[in-house]
Amino acid sequence: MRLFRTSLPETLAISLDGVSYPLHLRRSRQARSIIVSADTVKGIVRLTLPAHASEQQALRFAQSKSAWLHARFAEAVPPVPVADGSQIAFLGEPRVIRWSPEFSRNPLLTDDEIRLGGPVEHVEARVLRWLRAQSRLIFAEDLQFYCARAGTDLPRLAVGDARRRWGSCSARQSIRLNWRLVMAPPHVRRSVVAHEVAHLRHMDHSKRFYALLDEIFESDRRSADRWLKDHGRGLHMVGAERQPDPPH
Repeated sequence: MRLFRTSLPETLAISLDGVSYPLHLRRSRQARSIIVSADTVKGIVRLTLPAHASEQQALRFAQSKSAWLHARFAEAVPPVPVADGSQIAFLGEPRVIRWSPEFSRNPLLTDDEIRLGGPVEHVEARVLRWLRAQSRLIFAEDLQFYCARAGTDLPRLAVGDARRRWGSCSARQSIRLNWRLVMAPPHVRRSVVAHEVAHLRHMDHSKRFYALLDEIFESDRRSADRWLKDHGRGLHMVGAERQPDPPH
């Protein structure tokens, strides 16, 4: 493993088993120590530095974690293309994308296929837009169900694509959910929604919070958590850009 500067000015990279990955450094006032992470979606290594740490300290720390970083990139899930003939999941079931100039421009779910027409070069954009729109409709139904069970008012719903969170709840009665959950099995998606609804009453992870969550959620939340831990990265790779081979 070695560190070097690429052809781009002031750009650092780390070489792991002959493949180089760009290093992204940022400072954080909240950080108490140097934190390294492998962004396997974008193919980069991220370093978070406390205010007092130097760049050289961060680079030495990255060097000390080379074996760990190599393992993370080695086990990374490859990008899943969204194109004619590709297979993705919708509501936990595999669906094949079928394009034909004879099909409608708007995606249509038919049995085990997602069919659409229009310009073939826009297939990915339209399928991802359709998935996002479907997620909002489904999330709205889930929220209504769990808010009724929890005895809370309906919050504002936002749909996003956060890398590290599947859902979040603000003190202003707003819930944000990751649209990619629409690809997961229903009990997994609904577990996240129920979790955030429980936060509308308990903005912590206290015993009262989990008691309410277990009361309103009809399935096994631990099973749902395990599914996301095992397969969540795969959801993020649907439609992700395939990274070009970094310079050696």
